[in-house]
Amino acid sequence: MLVSLRKSFITGIVLILPIGVTLFFIDLMLRYVGAPASRILFCWMDASIRNTSTMYFITNAVSICLVTIIIVFVGFLSKLFLGKLIIGLTEKLINHVPFVNNIYKTVKQVISTFGSNRDAAFSKTLLVEYPKEGSYAIGFLSSKFEGEVSDKIGEPVVNVFVPTTPNPTSGFLLVIPKRKVIELKMSVTDGMKFIISGGIVTPPCGKITKK
Repeated sequence: MLVSLRKSFITGIVLILPIGVTLFFIDLMLRYVGAPASRILFCWMDASIRNTSTMYFITNAVSICLVTIIIVFVGFLSKLFLGKLIIGLTEKLINHVPFVNNIYKTVKQVISTFGSNRDAAFSKTLLVEYPKEGSYAIGFLSSKFEGEVSDKIGEPVVNVFVPTTPNPTSGFLLVIPKRKVIELKMSVTDGMKFIISGGIVTPPCGKITKK
């Protein structure tokens, strides 16, 4: 019973953490950046006008717009050399703060994994016999391998990326005969969740078909 509750708690944390941190960050931005900025913009108005329900709605709308512009600007800045330098220094600072660094790394990893277009990079979720016979790992089909490698092996082969747990940004590229891979019905996103959680977040079971 306690083990089941512990697993459920960890599963909930894995699923909620990115959303919770994002909402917390947006709330801080609205409270300490957007709201003060909107009050400055409308400081020239008479207090009786500023305190009306209509102006309350307008100032909140302006706050949201300002925060959105700032976030978009930071995203654009991150592509430039100066922006990358600032972000790199900030990350180094965060990495030296106990507890906060672990949360930051986890959130960044999850967001980068699900924020990128993984479904476009990988077309299918596969089960492959790795690292030894009788042991299986979750992998993702990246492409079919045609040419010298296929000719040397003497049969059709596929490229399979097998991510590491819990960091799916690293892993191994395996060239495997097509007949030896097992195609799963789970999506690439569900497969990534399974890997990041260390097997705690189990995707819905689907029919397994051998190719």
